[in-house]
Amino acid sequence: MSKITQSAQNPFRYSDTNKRYHTYDYYLRHTFGGKVAKLTLDGGFTCPNIDGTCGTGGCIYCSSHGSGDFTASSALSLAEQYRVQREKMSLKWQVEKCIPYFQAHTNTYAPLSRLTALFEEALTLPDAVGLNIATRADCLPDDVLDYLAVLSERTVLTIELGLQTVHDDTAALINRGHDFATFLHTYSRIRTRAPRARIGVHLIFGLPGEDDERMLDTVRRVAALRPDEVKLHLLYVVEGTVLADLFLRGEYKALERERYIALVADAIELLPPETVLGRLTGDGAPDTLLAPLWSRKKLTVLNDIDKLLVARNTWQGKHSRLES
Repeated sequence: MSKITQSAQNPFRYSDTNKRYHTYDYYLRHTFGGKVAKLTLDGGFTCPNIDGTCGTGGCIYCSSHGSGDFTASSALSLAEQYRVQREKMSLKWQVEKCIPYFQAHTNTYAPLSRLTALFEEALTLPDAVGLNIATRADCLPDDVLDYLAVLSERTVLTIELGLQTVHDDTAALINRGHDFATFLHTYSRIRTRAPRARIGVHLIFGLPGEDDERMLDTVRRVAALRPDEVKLHLLYVVEGTVLADLFLRGEYKALERERYIALVADAIELLPPETVLGRLTGDGAPDTLLAPLWSRKKLTVLNDIDKLLVARNTWQGKHSRLES
């Protein structure tokens, strides 16, 4: 008698594996019909809370690479960065199609002419089938948003907004540089002016001063917006940041592993089933990571999230008021 697999018993409808949440891999395969690799690029941008426009120093957790620690050097051309990243991905699996991903710093923080040149070049790269652009809610002026609306008619465009938290006191503490109202206004503008664009939202668990209820309140309020994608990030401490100084002085303690896994499972239950989960954890560059050191074992963390969902007999959206 054959054994019934977890995949066969999975009650979550946006899955063809044992995953009880809407994985990015599932979305890509069902959208593009094959394996797709997202290749990170560095367009040489900065941020308004680095250059003094709304602040200096950047967010307290952000490295000098602006979340682009795993991109190729910005000194290389886009084509060369793309080639290097594709070769790395090809060591893991056969890459059929690719999505250029402008990740480092704020990738709409430049004149429209520069953005147009970079994004148009990215769309011509070999086997590119879409475009992902990471940015901030305070860096999408009307002319840029109108251009992105045009792009979204030509390709699968995802605009990723770094929110991190809905709580303005926390946003001020981490030197975010804008409030939740600004995010909501920009989210609405994207939906209205570029309705074909996908919106991704980045959230961070473990920010200073945030307990479980505040973190999950952020998830609930974002879930109510029905974003196309959500990325859940673990706050990790890397050398050379303000957060590292707090950590070394004993003024910040990183989340413990089991607590983080439970929080992610709680968040999965709250998010609408249709929302793609682009990420469930993260880690810093190994040579600069200070804490939590358990984050280096990303695969085991993901496996334990899967196990907890099974143990709870739960899945994405089970406790969402938006499940359809």
